[in-house]
Amino acid sequence: MFHPAHVEIDTTRTEPFQRLFNQGMIQAPAYTDARGIYVEATSVVERGGEFFVGDEPVQREFGKIGKSLKNMVTPDDIFRDYGADSLRLYEMSMGPLDASRPWSTRDIVGVFRFLQRLWRNVVDEDTGALRITEASADDETRRLLHRTIAGVREDMPTMDFNTAVAKLITLNNHVTQLSSHDGAASGAAPREVIEPMVLMLAPLAPHIAEELWSRLGHPETLTYEDFPVADPQWLTVDEAEYPVQVNGKVRGKVRVPVEAEQAAIEAAARTDVASYLEGVTVRKVVFVPGRLINFVVG
Repeated sequence: MFHPAHVEIDTTRTEPFQRLFNQGMIQAPAYTDARGIYVEATSVVERGGEFFVGDEPVQREFGKIGKSLKNMVTPDDIFRDYGADSLRLYEMSMGPLDASRPWSTRDIVGVFRFLQRLWRNVVDEDTGALRITEASADDETRRLLHRTIAGVREDMPTMDFNTAVAKLITLNNHVTQLSSHDGAASGAAPREVIEPMVLMLAPLAPHIAEELWSRLGHPETLTYEDFPVADPQWLTVDEAEYPVQVNGKVRGKVRVPVEAEQAAIEAAARTDVASYLEGVTVRKVVFVPGRLINFVVG
């Protein structure tokens, strides 16, 4: 008969898991009828802010996804409609990994469109040809790229995937603006920006990242590529951007040197919103260093 006392523990082996991380619950709407019995969430329709199964009204609550509450979400349906990468990315962008958060299938469209925009920034949808350029990125783009790299590198070890996704979306939105008009880059995004972005995306959406890496001309998998490293020279802040408000509404924005005095910032802001200040009296100027400037007129 086997006895636990006979087990010898090998204390020389390295423990593969360094710490315990408890994830939060994924919650979803659940619905009960007049008897208090749960009904299939998929059969519920919303009309005028109320919920019905057929003509019968039901009450909505939120609870852990599961069979008991009849609010299951079928991954196969998500894969079919949006792809596995969209599902992965949505789950990681919902919020802090250790917090309970509500599921909303409609919100998957947001990350799905992000992946679509990224693909279009790299590949021409009509011809399948690359849309990128070998030209150097401008200073603003480089600065945003390296800040994104630094931020994503900080987020990964702490499993702050939601903020990492947000930073990649911000970077891709900037790249989309570069790709949407002709200019020095001939309406194309620089390779020096696209390749690091694809590498940063790989742990979060591996399938599309692997395909894009191949399209970019790399015959080998990106699995063993080094994660991008930020260049410190692009992490320094030389300018500050101030939203310019008139009576609390943003009417413009100005970029000024970080060391600029309030008088210089106010002068630049007045010029930027001159049309809104013409013919009115500025009764007060609200200046919040590093944040905003607001002209109160009347």
